[in-house]
Amino acid sequence: MDFGSFLAAPEIKVKVVTYRDIFQDKAMIENFFGDEYKNISAIIKLDSADLKQLNVKKGDTVILKNSFGRVVVRAEESGYEPPHRGVAYMPNGPLSNMLVSDETCGKEIPRFKDISVTVTSAKGEKVTEMGSLF
Repeated sequence: MDFGSFLAAPEIKVKVVTYRDIFQDKAMIENFFGDEYKNISAIIKLDSADLKQLNVKKGDTVILKNSFGRVVVRAEESGYEPPHRGVAYMPNGPLSNMLVSDETCGKEIPRFKDISVTVTSAKGEKVTEMGSLF
């Protein structure tokens, strides 16, 4: 065992903003449990500085967790300008919904645009299977 195996993986806190994606909607209509829908739904878009801090590259898996749930998704660089450290984007779907609070503050609508999560590298873990959520 090397010394690095005792060090905790870097982790950061981010606010996740969910969004609708027309390609995801098309894939969902064609086959809700299909690979295309799963692949489009299982991403998080992070600022390049956040990716660097986590020591992950595009396509690597990361763990998103909070007090409401835990999912493993693929990381991508958002490519948005200007930089947005600490803010991430994720398609609205079953995986992002696992992280949404059940508290509605009397408005009867969950808060999909302001989800606080901790992100860490998932080295070697597979993306959370959609079927395991139901």
